[in-house]
Amino acid sequence: MALMLVKFDLKKRVKLAQTVWFMYWFAVMAGVLVFAMGLFFKVELRKRSELMDNNESHFLPNLLIVAGLILCGVNALGGKICYDSLDPSKFVKWRPVLKNFLVLCVALNALLLATALLCFVMRIPLQFTLAEGLRNGMKYYKDTDTPGRCYMKRTLDLMQIEFRCCGNENYRDWFEIQWVSNRYLDFGAKEVKDRIGSNVDGQYLMDGVPFSCCNPSSPRPCIQARMTNNSAHYSYDHYTEELNVWKRGCIEALLSYYGGMMNTIGALVVLVAALELVVTIGLQYVNSSLSTLANPDDPESESEGWILEKSVRETFTDILGKMKAVGKGGKVEEGGEAPAATAS
Repeated sequence: MALMLVKFDLKKRVKLAQTVWFMYWFAVMAGVLVFAMGLFFKVELRKRSELMDNNESHFLPNLLIVAGLILCGVNALGGKICYDSLDPSKFVKWRPVLKNFLVLCVALNALLLATALLCFVMRIPLQFTLAEGLRNGMKYYKDTDTPGRCYMKRTLDLMQIEFRCCGNENYRDWFEIQWVSNRYLDFGAKEVKDRIGSNVDGQYLMDGVPFSCCNPSSPRPCIQARMTNNSAHYSYDHYTEELNVWKRGCIEALLSYYGGMMNTIGALVVLVAALELVVTIGLQYVNSSLSTLANPDDPESESEGWILEKSVRETFTDILGKMKAVGKGGKVEEGGEAPAATAS
């Protein structure tokens, strides 16, 4: 028995074709939206590519861009098929390829759902990519004279100002690396010698942070050096006083930004997949209603339309049977003799 059987007359078929045609062109706009979201996401990742540990994070925006282009092409072709279905003489040329086109639409829906799922789960690998990239970026902060790293200071400062964050996990991450270039250190000064000598790696470490960590909303002038030394500042206790630097780590801020972006994109892709499912079902009704006309020579005769010609169980059984037949056809029977060669 056919799944969701519906009876059609000429008026219903025309109305169905027009509705599905309109929805297909609306789906083309949805494809443009998916393409634009992928392009926007890729640009946002490119802005901070120096802080990414690798380029694997660009797989998702690339997939969105490709999916958007495929959506535009497939939906434009689907709209053309629905438009031609209003004229039986034009629709005849689409009949041989329509079944394969519907299979392509189902595969496209699966691709969209997989893309939406990736949008929700890619947060975890992105976290590791950002954490490692930020850690390395902070180490290169001082290398303003090194080719390939001379812009890292500017990149990190702008990021901390824009996202109102400091360090990787928190502001104390700056205490563990040398972020002041040797070019600006007086190695003859006792304080510099003592700090370098007290560190096994010979680095100049201090309890301070770059200026970009300062919170401009704080009423007190920014304390960015000797942050753990209460006696170095008047009326200051770093254990109890509200610090005037950003407390949130940049990994948390970036994950919140990119994670929110990916969740929004994922939700929109799910809606696009739902729209694609609706137009695919609509096209199947158009196809089945035109192929079951009571009198093919009379366009005004009644017909029946369905989503599946058989029930879901029967359809699934038929597909498995065909797959098994194809598998058996590719095997050579054991013990079979090779065909005798013909004499020339």
